Amino acid sequence: MASRKESSGAAGSGFGASKGKGKAAATGDSAVKQVQIDGLVVLKIIKHYQEEGQGNEVVQGVLLGLVVDDRLEITNCFPFPQHTEDDADFDEVQYQMEMMRSLRHVNIDHLHVGWYQSTYYGSFVTRALLDSQFSYQHAIEESVVLIYDPIKTAQGSLSLKAYRLTPKLMEVCKEKDFSPEALKKANIAYENMFEEVPIVIKNSYLINVMLWELEKKSGVADRHELLSLASSNHLGKSLQLLMDRVDEMSQDIVKYNTYLRNVSKQQQQKHQYQQRRQQENMQRQSRGEAPLPEEDINKLFKPPQPPPRMDSLLIAGQINTYCQNIKEFNAQNLGKLFMAQALQDYNN
Repeated sequence: MASRKESSGAAGSGFGASKGKGKAAATGDSAVKQVQIDGLVVLKIIKHYQEEGQGNEVVQGVLLGLVVDDRLEITNCFPFPQHTEDDADFDEVQYQMEMMRSLRHVNIDHLHVGWYQSTYYGSFVTRALLDSQFSYQHAIEESVVLIYDPIKTAQGSLSLKAYRLTPKLMEVCKEKDFSPEALKKANIAYENMFEEVPIVIKNSYLINVMLWELEKKSGVADRHELLSLASSNHLGKSLQLLMDRVDEMSQDIVKYNTYLRNVSKQQQQKHQYQQRRQQENMQRQSRGEAPLPEEDINKLFKPPQPPPRMDSLLIAGQINTYCQNIKEFNAQNLGKLFMAQALQDYNN
C-alpha cells in the first residue's frame, strides 16, 4: 500500500510536470466543476485493485490528464508500486518522474492532475487522505482524489467518486492550527470538509461501437442474484464499522469534556489565588507595608492544551459516509421487497 510519504512525494514530483497548466487555470480564474474520465482509466483502476488489492488492502496510483476550462480530463493513470519498508533503495519520486518521462516520449498526456485510492467499505475519510490531498491540492490547484469502492462495485454498480478539499479547509491546513477556536472561527464542520465533483465517463466512438458489437454477440446472462431478497454481509460489516467509529467519537467526547473540566478547575484556582493576594495586600496596606509585586498569573497557571479537533471531524465525516452507504443499501433492499410484494399480490 502506498504510504502517506509516497503520496506527498507524488504531489511534489507532479507539480514540476503540470505547473504550467495549473497557472493557466489560475489566470483563467476557473475552478474544477466536472471530472471527465476515460473508460480506459476506470479499467486500469479496477484491474490494479484486482491484481494487488487483498481484503482491506488499499491500492493507490497517479492520475494524468489536463485541464480544459472548468473540466478536469483524466486520460491516463499508473499505479504506485507495492513495496515494503525493507526496500530502502526504492525512490518513489524518481519512479514517478521516470514514468511520466516515458509517457511523454510516446506522446501520452503526462501532466499530474491527482491520485486515486481504493476503499474498504467506504473507509476513506482519514487523516492520511487529508494530508495527502492537501499536499496535492497545494501544489496542483485542480487536483482531485478518486475513491474506488470495489465491494460496492462487485454488487452491480460502479462506485467511483471524486473529491477535493474545500477552500475553508485548505486555509486551515495551511495554518496547521486545528484547535477548537481555529475550526470554529473558520466555520469548519464535517459537512464542508470535502466537496464531491461530478464524474462523467467518456469513451471514444470506436470503443462505443465495439461495445455495441460485443453486446449483440454475447448472450444475455441471467443475473438472478441481483434480485435476491437476502441481505448480504455488507450491511452487517457496515454497521460494525459504524459502531467502531461511534466508539471512537465517544472517546474523543470524553477527552474534550475532561479538557473543559480542567479549564474550569484552573479558572477557579486563578480566582482563589487572586482573592488571596487581594486580601493579603489589604492586610499589608493596613500595616503600612508595600503591596506584593505583580506577577504574571499565566506563568503560574499554564492553560491546559486543548485536544486537536480535526480527528473528531474526520470521525464524524466517516460516520456520515457509513450512514449514507447503509441508506443506499437499505433503499435497494426495500425496493426489491416492495417489488416482490407487488409480484406476489399480482400472482394471487
